[in-house]
Amino acid sequence: MNKSTSQIVGRFAPSPSGRMHLGNAFSALIAWSSARSQGGRMVMRIEDLDPRTQDPQKARLVLDDLRWLGLDWDEGPYYQSERQNYYLDAIARLDDKGLTYPCFCTRSELHAASAPHASDGTYIYQGTCRHLNAQEIAEKSLQRPPAKRLVVPERSDPNGTFDYDDLGYGHQHEILADDCGDFLIRRSDGVIAYQLAVVVDDSLMGVNEVVRGHDLLASSARQSYIARLLGFEPPRYGHVPLLVAPDGRRLSKRDGDLDLGALRARGIRPEQVIGSLAHAIDLAEAGEELTATQFVERFSWEAIRMHVADVAVDDSFILGR
Repeated sequence: MNKSTSQIVGRFAPSPSGRMHLGNAFSALIAWSSARSQGGRMVMRIEDLDPRTQDPQKARLVLDDLRWLGLDWDEGPYYQSERQNYYLDAIARLDDKGLTYPCFCTRSELHAASAPHASDGTYIYQGTCRHLNAQEIAEKSLQRPPAKRLVVPERSDPNGTFDYDDLGYGHQHEILADDCGDFLIRRSDGVIAYQLAVVVDDSLMGVNEVVRGHDLLASSARQSYIARLLGFEPPRYGHVPLLVAPDGRRLSKRDGDLDLGALRARGIRPEQVIGSLAHAIDLAEAGEELTATQFVERFSWEAIRMHVADVAVDDSFILGR
């Protein structure tokens, strides 16, 4: 049963694949500031579904980086790796509705197919395995374990159309059949898919405001769809611009791009980091230093809506030279 509350409840949901970089810090700062500016609460959740991210030391470093910035939380940390039963129960409920099916398509097969892709290059699944019969499923299962997909409504069905106002990027319109097709809720290796896990967790933890990078904007309709199927109320969404390298490449934890560990080792103070992030959206002057609390006092979603373009960062972003 999901918690019911009229209070804003936001969340941090980092994946411990490495030290936090500036882009992660920016999203976390906005999520925290949005909730705190409304007198809301924050939930901490470590998204370590993938066995490759189940590293307690890296998780501790992420938590330490957030505290160093001056960000706090009221509940958690929860670890997705310890919540498998909740996800399996949700999948069983979707199974009972007849809305799931096994999928044997490999990633290479999907990429090789001459089929439609969304504007961001995402493959739109064409339902290749949706109508396999029992014998075909049994035969294919001998060759490889299946993933599991969730059926989305046909294009003409209004239940598959989502219109909502994003806090950062304004009005959004998405038709699941056109923009993603039937999507994964469990991978072929048994790992629960991100789209399902975050819906279950946000709902059960009472999260009603989700703030994250705009690379996940297209996930909002899919997650709202799952939430409604499971009887949950979807949260409101707020997406923020990404911080990118000067060549336009997304910052990556694995590349060590301007991660907080490296900045801290160089003697950079949290006030410098927050001041630089505030300056990127015109909430501070160049070189001005701010604490997290001071940032909250200046924060507004209007500032994000005025600065939705990705922000290029390098050493000069923090050091001002």
